[in-house]
Amino acid sequence: MLLQIPQVLNAEELAQVKSLLGDADWVDGRVTAGLQAATVKNNQQLPEQSAQMAMLRKIVLTALNRNPLFFSAALPLKILPPFFNRYAGDTNTYGFHVDNAMRMMPDGSGYVRADVSATLFLSEPDEYDGGELVIDDTFGTHGLKLPAGSMVVYPSSSVHQVTPVTRGQRVACFMFIQSMVRDAVKRRLLYDMDMSLVDLRANVGEIAPVVQLTGTYHNLLRRWTE
Repeated sequence: MLLQIPQVLNAEELAQVKSLLGDADWVDGRVTAGLQAATVKNNQQLPEQSAQMAMLRKIVLTALNRNPLFFSAALPLKILPPFFNRYAGDTNTYGFHVDNAMRMMPDGSGYVRADVSATLFLSEPDEYDGGELVIDDTFGTHGLKLPAGSMVVYPSSSVHQVTPVTRGQRVACFMFIQSMVRDAVKRRLLYDMDMSLVDLRANVGEIAPVVQLTGTYHNLLRRWTE
């Protein structure tokens, strides 16, 4: 499932993130790439030891924790602490690749299985040319260039790329999520059911069939979660 989530960051949070990143030093983005991805990755990344990293991660994770659409789509069990990258100048692209299945926690405490990948856009589309996130999977090929503060979530198994940035700079946050529901088809069924229940409550209220279907949703969630 590919899902766009608008306005994950509010205006104040977005301004704070941009201010923090404006003072940051960047390093070669290949520091977190797997063997295959490293051969096509040519961007910059905020280093783990950056003074701004802890505050940036706190802002993003706080925003995610209050977003019901993100929760419904990803059903997060673990979130690898978010990373931040930049595409500009001679370091401006990331060719087609698949995200590694297992990602080491930055502190070395263990691994997170990447079921769902997410990109949170931090630059406005008119601030740069190129830089589309192109995702190729069973649902087709999609090129995305979202407003700053908006996010796209998609299966980590998808082949994807970031096309060359030919003007300006593209700054983004990216992360990997281990879902409570490992199977992508089951996650999609639960998401569709949850969204339908939201619509039903808005249109007909908490009538008996809606209550019963809500119970079915949660019972399926209990059955399918790890």
